[in-house]
Amino acid sequence: MAKKGNNAVYRVTEVIGTSSQSWEDAARSAVTTASKSLRDLRIAEVTKFDVKIENGKVTQFRTRLSLSFKYGA
Repeated sequence: MAKKGNNAVYRVTEVIGTSSQSWEDAARSAVTTASKSLRDLRIAEVTKFDVKIENGKVTQFRTRLSLSFKYGA
């Protein structure tokens, strides 16, 4: 039997982080920035990697994340 009060509701939102260094750095940037306005972040799922190309060279790494966070009561 489930205990009362253990139910929770989560929302998933998509964010894109960017970095001139790496996809990992782009993901870190996205989570760091999102955590300033979203409370109680739980999971970050990477959904896509891509790069920006200028004059035949990679200039920016982009990481798309689905972030889940818990709704407050």
